[in-house]
Amino acid sequence: MATLPVYQWRLAPDGYATRRQLRALGLRPGGQDVAAQLERPRRRRGPLVAYLYRVDRAKSVRPMTPARRAALEAAMRARRTCTNCRTDAGYCIPRSLGMCVPCSDLETAA
Repeated sequence: MATLPVYQWRLAPDGYATRRQLRALGLRPGGQDVAAQLERPRRRRGPLVAYLYRVDRAKSVRPMTPARRAALEAAMRARRTCTNCRTDAGYCIPRSLGMCVPCSDLETAA
């Protein structure tokens, strides 16, 4: 098994990018293996590790299909709908509460 080249924080050469950096460029790894590793030292624990991919081998991001867009909108609508009053809260309801903030305030006051 071949070992990966390891670069220190902010010292990776051009042509390598993390998944987030690829996504910002409108790219995805596209099935390629990890090309290198980036390490950021920490004081009391092991280093933070980020995997790097080659930009020249990356593929463009697949376009959003109408079905995917509809599924994403339905999932976000479900996250915004209060289970208590069944209204759209306009924000993602905290999982710790399980209901919108006004309903939660009413329950804690009772």
